[in-house]
Amino acid sequence: MYVVTLTSDPAAPALDGAAVSALRNAWGGGDIRWLATGEAAEFPLPAVPDTFRQAWDDFQKMRIDLNLQPAEGRRKKMLLADMDSTMIRQECIDELADEAGVGDRVKEITARAMNGELDFEGALIERVGLLKGLPESVIGKVLAERIELMPGGPALVATMKAQGGYAALVSGGFTAFTAQVAALVGFDENRANTLLVSEGTLTGEVGRPILGRAAKVEALEQITARLGLSEAEVMAVGDGANDLGMLTRAGAGVALHAKPSVAAECELRINFGDLTALLYLQGYAREDFAA
Repeated sequence: MYVVTLTSDPAAPALDGAAVSALRNAWGGGDIRWLATGEAAEFPLPAVPDTFRQAWDDFQKMRIDLNLQPAEGRRKKMLLADMDSTMIRQECIDELADEAGVGDRVKEITARAMNGELDFEGALIERVGLLKGLPESVIGKVLAERIELMPGGPALVATMKAQGGYAALVSGGFTAFTAQVAALVGFDENRANTLLVSEGTLTGEVGRPILGRAAKVEALEQITARLGLSEAEVMAVGDGANDLGMLTRAGAGVALHAKPSVAAECELRINFGDLTALLYLQGYAREDFAA
């Protein structure tokens, strides 16, 4: 048995009851369950329809995300999340680069690295090198003035933890940011790279070993082993090429507002909704949210 989930942006709900009913009828699905009026709905389905991809394209034009997954085991016990452009709206290194006056150059490298066009480790070393001499105090300034949480993040983490889940933030960014974001959102632990500092300024170097794609997979393996969980019990979320390893290994890998090369490799895609969509995918209704 499968479950079809339709979600839209909570800030601009676009889910129409007639469209949901028409899809359910066309596919011979079961009873429709509204998870949030105008925002999210689901219905069971006995098999994957041949027209799924065409329907996905049609709903994308209406700014609605259409996802299909096995019904069994979809409520997960662990969340493994990327930070930049996933749990927060920004890329931290890009914001630091703006303060250093090299924003355009760094943003170009970031975009190419996240789309898989550049080696992540090499791209990170190059970008951090451009930050050499920046006062360490700028990190606090960026956190206070430039960083915004992705909507739905606190509700996602709080709801999964309220049901006994565990939440880990694993980023190719920097511990100076993940520590703060993890505390704000409620993550149980965080892992990231370290910006090296000498006499109050950034040295332009990053601590080794560099946490990239392989390290995110290692985090998945290590944390599940420690908690006695299977990888099938994990929901992972990210947007960049360095997230693909954990996204494809986790029981549910969600590409959130992802780069095209990343979305193409993931079965679960959220292009319009926020992080509450990950709760809807697990069958939580709006009234079930813990925050």
